[in-house]
Amino acid sequence: MKKKKKNEFQFGNVLTVSLAHLSHDIYSAFLAPLLPLLISKLGISLSMAGLLDVTRKLPSLFNPFVGLIADRICVRYFIILTPAITGIAMSLLGAAPSYPILLILLFVAGISNTLFHVPSPVMIKHVSADQTGKGMSYYMLGGELARTLGPLLITAAISWWGLEGSWRVMPLGIIASIILYIKLKNISINKDFQRKKKKTGAGETFKKLIPFFVIIFGITIFRAAMKLALTLYLPTFLTQQGNTLWIAGISLAILQFSGAIGTFFAGPISDKFGRKNILLITSIVNPILMWIFISSNGSFMIPLLIVMGFFLFASGPVLLALVQDTDSEHPSFVNGIYMTISFGVSSLMVLLIGFLGDSFGLIITYKICAIISIASIPFILMLNKKNSGVQNEKV
Repeated sequence: MKKKKKNEFQFGNVLTVSLAHLSHDIYSAFLAPLLPLLISKLGISLSMAGLLDVTRKLPSLFNPFVGLIADRICVRYFIILTPAITGIAMSLLGAAPSYPILLILLFVAGISNTLFHVPSPVMIKHVSADQTGKGMSYYMLGGELARTLGPLLITAAISWWGLEGSWRVMPLGIIASIILYIKLKNISINKDFQRKKKKTGAGETFKKLIPFFVIIFGITIFRAAMKLALTLYLPTFLTQQGNTLWIAGISLAILQFSGAIGTFFAGPISDKFGRKNILLITSIVNPILMWIFISSNGSFMIPLLIVMGFFLFASGPVLLALVQDTDSEHPSFVNGIYMTISFGVSSLMVLLIGFLGDSFGLIITYKICAIISIASIPFILMLNKKNSGVQNEKV
């Protein structure tokens, strides 16, 4: 096999890891379309429904520790095994007889989610050479396509076999892990980097990047409310407006597919025009689009979802590329911190959205989320080369 150059964009390896992302996240996308049925079946509130997603994200608290491990060992088997583990846990949600069983299944899926998402962006960075944004776009495209196909797959499954028959899609995850073993067992992911003696400790790295992560926290927490409201609660919102479960599931798939297109183009564009500029544009456009969506009363819903999805998800690969651009000898540890911030913030916002939805209804909650998302703009303006640790970033 032809040896890859260190400065060469390794398309084959990037595509393989991106497909691994697709096979894993297709199961993670099951929760949102299942929520209306689970709420009805078990008689749970929106707040309790939000706690389900929090439980799934709870293992993200250990992301930095997983990152430290990933910086020291070969982690390709994390990538290989997790689609099967997540597939088994998420496929059993419909058959769960009680709320506590749902929590257990989602916690297991959360552990698997952590083991996949901490090392995989680092793998992408190593095989993307100096085109990190492009590599992250392929990687995020896999995830967003999964969130497009996931709602369609689980909606079709429960239409054919009923809610209790959701387990029948489980074999797909197991088959995916077998295929990934064949494809990834010999993948070359810059072993010299992993074996190189580190001059800087993890603690020193964390202290150096505190200003950067404060900014990332500010950007993430205010954009998370709107993104979660339009993903996790969109099927519930639309069914409450009188739409069928199929329309709700298809609408979510349209939003996610449009988001996949946004993630695909955003990374390479940010390589050329700068991460900060792309983040700023999306943060201005997103609340405007969401307010139009809320005020349209269902008119032009599909075109609005297409445009909203494109801009809503465009910031994903840009933020990942920004994190991977940091000058650090512990990339998995740094990515683990970012994932902890991302998943931790989203957990808090899910609970808040659920509480607001129970108290004021989802329409008012959506308006609140659109307004508070504007607060991410000042944090984006604070980004610069010094506080991000970026060597070649355009700001």
